[in-house]
Amino acid sequence: MMTYDNPYTHMECGILVYDGFDDLDALGPFEVFSHARKQGANIDVGLYTLDEQDHVVTSHGLRIGPVEVLPENLDLVVVPGGGWSTTDQESARGEAKRGTIPDALGRLATHGTVIASVCTGGMLLAEAGLTDDRPAITHHSAIDDLRTSGADVVEARVVDDGDIVTAGGITAGIDLALHLLEREFGTDTAQSVATTMEYEPADVVVTKEL
Repeated sequence: MMTYDNPYTHMECGILVYDGFDDLDALGPFEVFSHARKQGANIDVGLYTLDEQDHVVTSHGLRIGPVEVLPENLDLVVVPGGGWSTTDQESARGEAKRGTIPDALGRLATHGTVIASVCTGGMLLAEAGLTDDRPAITHHSAIDDLRTSGADVVEARVVDDGDIVTAGGITAGIDLALHLLEREFGTDTAQSVATTMEYEPADVVVTKEL
């Protein structure tokens, strides 16, 4: 699994998508990890669904497919948000109510998978109980809900609490992915990808190391 003191290992990363997820929440981290792979980092990344589906449709109407089912042996799972402030069934809020994704995240965390979230994907972690009494952040529209759920809200772009890493809204997913690259593969790799993407990453609050 990922460690701070043993970088340059192989990382298997899955981005868990569902109908109604926000496009950039998932595709931002996907592009970061893909650039890292092209530049020689030993990382695999894919978009996955929890159950078998021919395709998923994003909150902005982008159709993505085919999509494979999420493997059980991933090092890292990134959970995007989307639609928390709506009543749409196809949304992070809809998935929180259904409970299937939160249940799966709880199982994965128990097995040692690092769980990360972008935007209101953090509310799916909260529904799983993964942020209870732990520092976390989400999109500004859901901060009150995150606090009510029992999380210790930290006003930061990215909050790294070791095996749980959360990011703020939408574009913060790029910061999250660059931070995870740095902690797993080293500063040079993260800086190289940031330069390629012409992106200036934000500071990260690290509250606990693995």
